[in-house]
Amino acid sequence: MKALFFLSFVITLSFGFSQTVCNKVLDTIQTEEGTMIIYANRTWEYLEDIDFDGVLNDDLYQTIATDTNYQFKHCWNSDQTFVFSSENDLENMKDTLWLCVTDSNYNKFAIPFDGLITSTFKWRKGRYHKGIDIDLQTGDTVVAAFAGKVRYAQYNDHGFGNVVIIRHYNGLETAYAHLDKISVVPNQLVQAGEMIGKGGNTGKSTGSHLHFEVRFFDCALDPEEIFDFKNKKLKGENLFVHKHLFNYKAISQTKTSYASTSSAPGTYDKSARTHKIRSGDSLYKLSLMYGVSVSELCRINKIKENSILSLGQVIILR
Repeated sequence: MKALFFLSFVITLSFGFSQTVCNKVLDTIQTEEGTMIIYANRTWEYLEDIDFDGVLNDDLYQTIATDTNYQFKHCWNSDQTFVFSSENDLENMKDTLWLCVTDSNYNKFAIPFDGLITSTFKWRKGRYHKGIDIDLQTGDTVVAAFAGKVRYAQYNDHGFGNVVIIRHYNGLETAYAHLDKISVVPNQLVQAGEMIGKGGNTGKSTGSHLHFEVRFFDCALDPEEIFDFKNKKLKGENLFVHKHLFNYKAISQTKTSYASTSSAPGTYDKSARTHKIRSGDSLYKLSLMYGVSVSELCRINKIKENSILSLGQVIILR
């Protein structure tokens, strides 16, 4: 084991992002995952991560770098969620990119959590909901959609709460928000289906659920363009990325998924005072359908947020 002392250095990443690191290196440790550098402030990182430029898909990034049609900014940043979401104008893409969602090297995927979709990719309350909401109970296991490398894993003050963002070998990033607990750290390699946290109700959330996003160069696209959540499979091995995927104004405001329409027959009367529990119902779904907060439903019915709802149970709404 070789000790290294009093080192300071500047790491410069590609795509215009730089990070200054001034910290004493106390030691290095050889592990099965690579050479681990131990710092004086009790943090550590792998040697290979020091010069990591964020590129996991060389072919894709070579195209982006050499084709004048694609001038997208990009970086590897573990302290910000989506750095260039307002600068990368993918709505004006001049050409279509052919993206391999899975290939022979990374052919696995996973549904982050197998639950009811309670809100889709659409306009909602005057702003665009750039992901989908999946109903769950606090403590349920949330897994990575594809293999990749964790870029961000911490509490976010701007609404996400505890959130994990993973960059994948296919060129996409996925985000998992409102988690109760985070089980991964930045720069950690994860496999499709590997646990990355526990579902929860942190940040700007009115009930336990998973907010799940898919992004391409920091710009959100509809997860249902990639995943068939009803049948728990991919829509296809390939994704054609074009400007229409990012033209949010043109995407139907009344877009619904199978989950919001097929869980049970009938409609929801917004003025109803009571509701009889049907298959697929949850407190969070009732909150969205009737415009009553989860905390208010719990108070009126003298139940807890994680209470198990029974078929036929009558819930007082007002």
